Amino acid sequence: MGGRPPRPGGAGGGGRRGAPPPRDDIVQEALTRAWLKRDQYDGSRGTASAWLLAITADQARKAVRRLRPVAELTDHDQPVRRADVEARVDVDQALAELSPRQRLAVDCYYFADLSIADTAAVMDCSEGTVKSTLSDARARLRSLLEVSE
Repeated sequence: MGGRPPRPGGAGGGGRRGAPPPRDDIVQEALTRAWLKRDQYDGSRGTASAWLLAITADQARKAVRRLRPVAELTDHDQPVRRADVEARVDVDQALAELSPRQRLAVDCYYFADLSIADTAAVMDCSEGTVKSTLSDARARLRSLLEVSE
C-alpha cells in the first residue's frame, strides 16, 4: 500500500504536551511532504527553496495548532531570572504579537534569509506587498520593544 512513514513526535505521538514540537520533527515532516509532493513543484512559481519553506511554514502552523495547554507552575518551580534570557524572551514575545502574515514575512526574510522575491513566492503575494509587510512589522516591533531610531 506504500503508506506514509511514521511521524516521530507528531500528531498523536508521545511528544511533550503543551511544549512546542521539536523543530527537527517539523523539518522532517516538511521534507517528507515535499518528497511526496515533488511532482507538484512548479519552477515558474518560485525557487525550490521557497517552495520547501512554504511547506515547512505550513507544517509549523499545523504543529502549533496541535498544542495543548500545560499545567501551571507551582511555587517551587519558579524560574531563575537571567538578563540575557529575559531580553530574548522580550524579542520572542514581540514577534508573537505580530500578525501571522507579518511573522511569516519576518521569518522568511530575516531568519530564513530569503530574498524579497522568494519571500513573495512563499507568501503568494507581490514583492511590494512583502516590502510593505516588512515595514509594518518593523514598526510594530519597534513600538513593542520601545526602540527609537
